[in-house]
Amino acid sequence: MASVMLSGTEKLTLRTLTGNGLGFTASDFHGKAFPRVSFVTTSSARIPNSRSMVVPKCSVSASRPTSQPRFIQHKKEAFWFYRFLSIVYDHVINPGHWTEDMRDEALEPADLSSRDMLVVDVGGGTGFTTLGIVKHVNAKNVTILDQSPHQLAKAKQKEPLKECKIIEGDAEDLPFRTDYADRYVSAGSIEYWPDPQRGIKEAYRVLKLGGKACLIGPVYPTFWLSRFFADVWMLFPKEEEYIDWFQKAGFKDVQLKRIGPKWYRGVRRHGLIMGCSVTGVKPASGDSPLQLGPKEEDVEKPVNPFVFLMRFLLGALAATWFVLVPIYMWLKDQIVPKGQPI
Repeated sequence: MASVMLSGTEKLTLRTLTGNGLGFTASDFHGKAFPRVSFVTTSSARIPNSRSMVVPKCSVSASRPTSQPRFIQHKKEAFWFYRFLSIVYDHVINPGHWTEDMRDEALEPADLSSRDMLVVDVGGGTGFTTLGIVKHVNAKNVTILDQSPHQLAKAKQKEPLKECKIIEGDAEDLPFRTDYADRYVSAGSIEYWPDPQRGIKEAYRVLKLGGKACLIGPVYPTFWLSRFFADVWMLFPKEEEYIDWFQKAGFKDVQLKRIGPKWYRGVRRHGLIMGCSVTGVKPASGDSPLQLGPKEEDVEKPVNPFVFLMRFLLGALAATWFVLVPIYMWLKDQIVPKGQPI
């Protein structure tokens, strides 16, 4: 891969190929070809204050087992996980994985070009991402939705969000009419969706014709220990999976932009809670053409309290690894001379 890093960000544009679909037109970082799609990396020359450096090669996405425990990738576990994490979320998670600079970079492809746009922020949590949205859109036109009342309580306390509509809801079953919003934004939520394809299908449904969805989330790490903890904790999709989910839902002009803290110096193998921003445009009015069966998770179904507790504790324990990773990377950035890979 070219050694060009955009201060921790990089934009990949998807081009769908025509023909028999059997051609291979692009390579991953080890030279293995991607079937049917190609990625185009934009030059860092267009980004002010960008830095260039040699970085270690790593795969776009490592291989992943077809099934993992992923103990917090369920609505009930996620509900209780955030019951406690909401207390320190803005002070523990954001500084290491979701900074203001990253947020603004990730929202740029959403094209929030009018104050009068209707925007839904799905999985909006404490409103950190919403604070970036209301820089460009009137707060009264923004709806924050989350399943966690504890996270939403934090959002309600933020003065710039006082005029936003704040509601509890399910990302896989949105309480908005079809063709409702100009923009759909979801940051740091897909990790907990039992059925990501259903959530992206809902994003398509609620958007107006020509509306754009912007989904921000983690990317599956390549470092073996990070892969282990990622598989235990929650969903870390591969970049190819994001694109596939968007395409299957019916979106066009699908693009993927990599994001990360500046002190990572482009090193992504350890895993980022916020690793990429994916956007797509709705080409036709109405619901998504994709048909799905029943939901993956029935939240009304009784659960064994002991099994639930064990799942919750194991998932929360795995999560601590991703609190330590940014501390480690920050220390390396302070110690290793600038211009050298870390």
